[in-house]
Amino acid sequence: MKKFLAAICAAGLLLSGCGGGENQSASTGEKIFTYGTVAYGVAMENVGTNPHESYSGWSTLRYGIGETLFKFNERMELEPWLAESFEQVDEFTIKIKINDAAKFSNGKKVDGAAVKKCLEVLIANHDRAPRDLKISAIEADGQFVTIKSSEKMPALLNYLSDPYGCIVDVDEGVKEGIVVGTGPYKAVKVTDTQIDLVKNENYWGSDKPKMDKIFIKSITDGDTLTMAMQNGELDAVQGLPYSSLQLFQNDAYKISQADTSRVYQIAFNFKTPALQDINVRRAISMAIDKENFTKVLLNGNGTPAVGPFPANLSFGDEKVHALSFDLDGAKKILADAGWNDSDGDGYVDKDGKNLELNYLTYTSRQELPLLAEAAQAGLKKIGVKLNVNATDNYKTFLKSGEYDIFSKAIVTAPTGDPEYYFTSHIVPDAVDNAGFYNSEKISALENELHNTFGADKRAELAIKMSQQILDDCALIYASHLRMSFVMKPNVEGFTAHPSDYYEITPALDKK
Repeated sequence: MKKFLAAICAAGLLLSGCGGGENQSASTGEKIFTYGTVAYGVAMENVGTNPHESYSGWSTLRYGIGETLFKFNERMELEPWLAESFEQVDEFTIKIKINDAAKFSNGKKVDGAAVKKCLEVLIANHDRAPRDLKISAIEADGQFVTIKSSEKMPALLNYLSDPYGCIVDVDEGVKEGIVVGTGPYKAVKVTDTQIDLVKNENYWGSDKPKMDKIFIKSITDGDTLTMAMQNGELDAVQGLPYSSLQLFQNDAYKISQADTSRVYQIAFNFKTPALQDINVRRAISMAIDKENFTKVLLNGNGTPAVGPFPANLSFGDEKVHALSFDLDGAKKILADAGWNDSDGDGYVDKDGKNLELNYLTYTSRQELPLLAEAAQAGLKKIGVKLNVNATDNYKTFLKSGEYDIFSKAIVTAPTGDPEYYFTSHIVPDAVDNAGFYNSEKISALENELHNTFGADKRAELAIKMSQQILDDCALIYASHLRMSFVMKPNVEGFTAHPSDYYEITPALDKK
């Protein structure tokens, strides 16, 4: 009851602050779009619009503020965007021609020199980009920019299409979290919980922006988000609790959905002594009921995962295999490894100590606490005690190492290429290798993948790497996410995309 009342109060505060999309539009004659989302906030590391900072580029790209040189279509294939064309000069060099019409929202032309400056600032400041891009030199000549890498870079264009690759006017700097981009909209106010946008009157694209103002609101409480949409104070929402989606499956709303490569994954901390035993990791993996989690807790809005990539990708789930859900088998593995309930307290022990583990996750991705509960219940059945810490302050615990298992939601193929996931989460020195997994086989395969050209050959190596992770029981992949946008019936051009990138586009309109 307290949670319900709190949600009502939160909704009231939210609604009194935003003015109401349609009412405000009617009183001013402007077209205004108010959007509620769970995907913006401090916990996601995407506050602000500076693509050179953590994951803020996702906000730059998602909300129509910035654009990359290339983009992905619905089949996750690369297409030109700010770039008009490219030439693969050699295995280390790519020459890119910038579209002659492209310009920043301040009216300045986007040329090779501007792209060069932006990329140089990116690799000087970003945590992942230097490792991904391996850029050794950049040359600019008119509308051309030539990028040289220190290593063979078969997936360079894919990496440049990552949100951190948004081209911004670095001469303008970052002012109160705002950058000058090239997109159909420009930010005029940025806080930890909201981004206010206005139409970019200088937009260079052939399809011009149709909304005058857009308000992006971070609403991480599922009940608040649901009620705000029901009350008509939001034009569209992303990230509704799956249990709420059925409320909007009628003629009063429209829903756009797309299968994505976002996966709910559970990483084992290899610094935990008990988890250094593959038998313990294997038993825990067999105690996670992925089918029940996806069908019941996610209400079918996802697909049980095998590996890191969904089946619709050439290197996805259909090409790998993992351990099946088997509680009895898990109990036997633990017993054979010397873990038995010697004192009858319901938990297995060894050398006088219970098998007790600390599970860390965060709440801003609403399904993660549900996954934690499912894992806790499954592990209890095999005699493993799981202490759950679900907090959006999770980075403090990650830094201090106060966890044995860490669960998160991660987009594994945002660049349409498998290497992104391995270099960011799996190889020994990856920025987000929270489990400290270290495999010589993975390192060797990644080195081969990094130097291999051709989509088919790269897919074969990605399959081997995914299978190796599964064979080592280094991570558990629970479910692949289905992205859902719920909107009022008069909203058009607001479409879910497999990449989880492109949300606010010039096509957005309210009829």
